[in-house]
Amino acid sequence: MQGFFATPLGVTILTVLEALAIIVPVLLMMAYLTLAERKVLAAIQLRRGPNVVGPFGLLQPFADAIKMVMKETIIPSGANRVLFLMAPMLTFGLAVIAWAVIPVNDGWAIADINVGILYLFAISSLGVYGIIIAGWASNSKYAFLGALRSAAQMVSYEVSIGFVMVSVLLCVGSLNLNDIVLAQRHVWFCLPLFPMFVVFFISGLAETNRSPFDLPEGESEIVAGFFVEYSAMAFALFYLGEYTNMILMSGMTTILFLGGWLAPFGIEPFTWLPGPIWFILKVCAVLLVFIWVRGTVPRYRYDQLMRLGWKVFLPLSLLWLVLTAGALMLFGWLPHA
Repeated sequence: MQGFFATPLGVTILTVLEALAIIVPVLLMMAYLTLAERKVLAAIQLRRGPNVVGPFGLLQPFADAIKMVMKETIIPSGANRVLFLMAPMLTFGLAVIAWAVIPVNDGWAIADINVGILYLFAISSLGVYGIIIAGWASNSKYAFLGALRSAAQMVSYEVSIGFVMVSVLLCVGSLNLNDIVLAQRHVWFCLPLFPMFVVFFISGLAETNRSPFDLPEGESEIVAGFFVEYSAMAFALFYLGEYTNMILMSGMTTILFLGGWLAPFGIEPFTWLPGPIWFILKVCAVLLVFIWVRGTVPRYRYDQLMRLGWKVFLPLSLLWLVLTAGALMLFGWLPHA
């Protein structure tokens, strides 16, 4: 059997199986994240949430999926048909392929590449194209306004995210995500780099167009923004892409600041739980904060959004990067890559 997996066909089959082992759980997690969000928001608003389809509403995501598949995809008469349909596929595809380098345990990644952090940064930068194409191809002023807002927002906050990542990389001396987690054996980076942890999380909210930074979708001003003309599965792919990006940002937060699959500070009673379970628990905790913020914080004005990104987060992340490099040089902690 080992000889078979050494052949080109065997390598292909093994790669497909590895991809499915990551993608299927991510898609299931994404489906139930929609249910969890509705349940948590319902609890915040003192109501029940979905509770009819299946026991405790557990089959609601499958009912939603069946409804979306059975609906007709309506394409506006003035839209560019090819780009209109390609945009949601591009958005969802980029959200999924980013998981290729995410390690859920020591060495458990489809592609354990030495520049994993650069791969993630490149994929997240490409995500804006799907939204811009959707807004332009819809031939709708509201969709185009939403796309322009999203492009400006994502570009603004990616700069801060980049500086935060560099601060972490300085402390590790490697761009490999596996090495970043292993460097947190004794202390998670969320403690010494706490301001960067906060900046990264809030910038993650802006990157995924989540409240209070959901201006590209601003229902009260531009009627759902860049996907106002979408319906059925084309709309569902945007929806899937947004929630998959939420899980991805939570995974990146876990890897960069919360010790990945490592038990809290190596404390003995916690080490009996397998690494992937710790990783999933931490991702779920970050996702809970994503949902909690949506249920409690009002939407920012657009000028507030831009001021926070360029006048607060950018100088703060740049200053902290300089301080981190200076401290590492001063105390001789700078790792050798």
